[in-house]
Amino acid sequence: MVTVCYVLQPLPKQPSLQHTTLQRHVRAHRNVNIPRFHYPSGKTRSTWSTRRRQGKEVGVTGLPPEDFIPLVQDVVETHPGLTFLKEATEFHSRYVHTVIARIYYCVNRSWSGKITIPELRRSNLLSIIQLLEEEEDINQITQYFSYEHFYVIYCKFWELDRDHDLFIDKQDLTRHNDHALSSRIIDRIFCGCVTRGHKKQHEEKMSYTDFVWFLLSEEDKLHPTAIEYWFRCMDLDGDGYLSMYELEYFYDEQMHRMEAIGIETLPFQDCLCQMLDMVKPKIPGKISLSDMKRCKMTPIFFDTFFNLEKYLDHEQRDPFASQRDHDIDGQEMSDWDRYAAEEYELLVAEEGGNDQPDSLSFDEGNEEDLLSQHLDGALDDGQAELSDDSDECSI
Repeated sequence: MVTVCYVLQPLPKQPSLQHTTLQRHVRAHRNVNIPRFHYPSGKTRSTWSTRRRQGKEVGVTGLPPEDFIPLVQDVVETHPGLTFLKEATEFHSRYVHTVIARIYYCVNRSWSGKITIPELRRSNLLSIIQLLEEEEDINQITQYFSYEHFYVIYCKFWELDRDHDLFIDKQDLTRHNDHALSSRIIDRIFCGCVTRGHKKQHEEKMSYTDFVWFLLSEEDKLHPTAIEYWFRCMDLDGDGYLSMYELEYFYDEQMHRMEAIGIETLPFQDCLCQMLDMVKPKIPGKISLSDMKRCKMTPIFFDTFFNLEKYLDHEQRDPFASQRDHDIDGQEMSDWDRYAAEEYELLVAEEGGNDQPDSLSFDEGNEEDLLSQHLDGALDDGQAELSDDSDECSI
């Protein structure tokens, strides 16, 4: 009889060439902690081949939005704080697309539609993903993954999207926040300077992804992306500066709206002096993007020119008083976090005696197809890069 002995051998080391670019950067920068959501040996050949057949450029321009779908779907299916959502499959695509839109809003600082390795390393996305493995309450992770934040965003969109085709037009957006926005700023939002996607197919329409960016920018005008968002809207000629003519163009409508409801108006010249004293531009007579990013009162500046309700609210309180609240851990809350918390409480109170869990539901298959189409085209149309150090903002 022949006895055969089997000896377990360690797996051979993978060739260094198989390491992803991200892993090579981690080796060079040990302080970057990569969580378990990654391909340890790079994507499989079949995946890359499929991308090639689709005619997409591979491996050099960054991560497109659709690459994040498996990651966020895994969070939906495995995170203990989303157990209730796991059973409600009709809401999966809504949550996934909201999270991805928020990720690109915060991480994709170049507005290119694809997240590069430097952008990933400079962001907090990897640490937030790691936090998902430690924190069971998903709503404690207010950045990107909070279910409460998703609920607020989607409900706001649902209220405006009356025909529920997952697009809203100018008339729909006019109703936002009780007609707070001026028609001129709405025209600019829909002109293409901040909206994304396939414009030829949906002229003057805002997709759900576009709305996520809009709402985040509208409710937290101190965020760098929000400053860039509204700067693009107000920069009519795209020269990278807000001229006195452009400021007067937007303020003129504000004055007419105030006169229509019997509110005493401030002459433009007086308003202009206040705004210039607030921003302190480096070049007299025109305001650059970097000027706005240095200013600590950008909500007051922007609301003065196109949001009547918030402008009047600012007028009734001390503009230099602290606007920020703190959470239970003593951390400073952003304007968006405070808004989302307040709106969620209101929505829950409104639905308190209304046991209608499917009130926001419609044809699941049709919606998922539409959302997938939106995501495929939402961020693919690259836009001009905006830099904190640059005085120019190209459109």
